Formats: sequence, structure tokens, C-alpha cells
Amino acid sequence: MQAAPSPLLEIYDTLFNDKNIRLLIKRDDLLHPIISGNKFRKLKYNIWQAKKDGQKRLLTFGGAYSNHIHAVAAAGKQWGFETIGIIRGERNYPLNDTLSFASKCGMKIYYISREEYRRKIETEFIEQMHNNFGEFYLLPEGGSNLLAVKGCAEIVREISVPYDCLCCPCGTGATMAGLIAGSHGEKAVLGFSVLKGMRDLEENVAQWVVKYCGKEFINWSIIHDYHFGGYAKVNPSLFSFINDFHLKHNILLDPVYTGKMIFGIFDLIRKDYFRGGSTIIAIHTGGLQGWDGFISNQH
Repeated sequence: MQAAPSPLLEIYDTLFNDKNIRLLIKRDDLLHPIISGNKFRKLKYNIWQAKKDGQKRLLTFGGAYSNHIHAVAAAGKQWGFETIGIIRGERNYPLNDTLSFASKCGMKIYYISREEYRRKIETEFIEQMHNNFGEFYLLPEGGSNLLAVKGCAEIVREISVPYDCLCCPCGTGATMAGLIAGSHGEKAVLGFSVLKGMRDLEENVAQWVVKYCGKEFINWSIIHDYHFGGYAKVNPSLFSFINDFHLKHNILLDPVYTGKMIFGIFDLIRKDYFRGGSTIIAIHTGGLQGWDGFISNQH
């Protein structure tokens, strides 16, 4: 898996003029037509490792509307792997758009209870999966492991514009860990949690960073004020912001991750969180397929 560096696009707004701030968006949503954003970054070295190990099958976990399930199914089809998706929750038919796409890519879909799903990282449970499905390369939920951190760390190398703060949305924390590791403590990294009540997110990110590079850094923090009620939760103000941003800048944000981050950045700029004269770079982590799953889930 290889792609050209994603473009960096400056956004112009009267708010930025008033506050003397520059905002640029790294368009990782343009890395691949289907496997975009941080999903491409996370899968890149995992796919290479699976090939190197001689594995023919990928197994992973996710919810019924998971961007990760969508991406793994597409990657399997493109690079010649069988794929198995272990889905949290009850079986539903007809399949939603996300799972329908995954199935059309050849992914075999299996449902397990939420109670079973909580055991997904236990050795005994993984052994049970091997008994059921044979040999496979295991991709954790969200694709988050050290190889994912390695892929996300490469984002920093692609940025040639001087900047003061690097921003990303946070789910599992692996993408942010990659940005922290890639910046080597030299620039501020700011995460925007899309989950409600994830107060151990900082600990997760710190652990990823130490595991990956053997160092601790203090140049980062996570904002917990823009989750809009929790994962995949939204309200009219977020929808209005995303629509206005699309009309003004011709960039579509997703409502689960990047929409919340960019909303938060604008709000923090208004509140003078960033020092005047600062240049902010926000990572568009893709996830636009989530619009289909999100919309179908509202009906």
C-alpha cells in the first residue's frame, strides 16, 4: 500500500483574519478513493506485514457502521486477502450500507454479543477465533496497533509548512500517538475526543507513544468538549456547521470525527485558545463513507 503525500490546503475565514490565525487541512481523505484517511495509514504496514507473514486471511472487529470494517473489506479485495468481520451486536437484515459494501467486497460477516465482544483482546478468545476460522492476520478494532502508529507517524514527515499546532480527532488514540511520535516533541499536538467520558484516552495515547518510540513527550493534550454527546452523536449545530463549511470551502467533513474536530478548532480560535500568529494544521482523517451508515442509522 503506497500513496502520494496528501495535499495541504489553507482555509480562509474572516475569523482567522480577526484572530491572526492560519488554518491548513491535510487532506488525508484524498489518499485513496475508498480506503482513505487514517484507515489507509493504519492498514499500510499491517497489509505489508500480513503479506510478509504469508497470511491469506484478515480478521478484525467493529461495529455495524465501522469505517474500519469498510476499509478492511476494501483492502482485502484490492490486495488479495480473505476477510472476516466480527461485528458487535445483533444480526440485522437487510444489511446497512457499511456491511453491505463489506459483504460485496467478499468479507464474511459474523455477529457476536456485546458481552462476547468485550473479550476481543483476550488470548483465550483469539484462540477460539483461530479454532473457528483457521489461520489469520489479526487486525484489532479500529486497526490500532504499533504498525498503525508507524503509518500515522509518517503524516508529520509530509508537512513542509512551518506550523505551531497539529490537530486530529481521537477515537482509539493511535492516530494521535503517531502524530506525537512523528513530531518528536517539537510541536504541539492537540486531539479532539469523539467519545464521551473517555478519560483514560490520555493514558492510551501515552502508552502507544512509549511502546512505539520508547519515550514520553509532553507536547500534547486532548480536548473533551466537542464530542456532541458521544460517538456518532450529533446535533443541529454540528450539521449546520458541516454544511456551511462544505459550501464555503468545498471540503466535506464527516459527522463522527473530522466535523467535530473542525467545529472545535473554530470555537477554540474564537475563545483565543491559540496564540495570535499561530499556524494550525488539522488532519482530515477521512471516514466520509460514514455518512451513508450514519444517515441510514437515523431512519
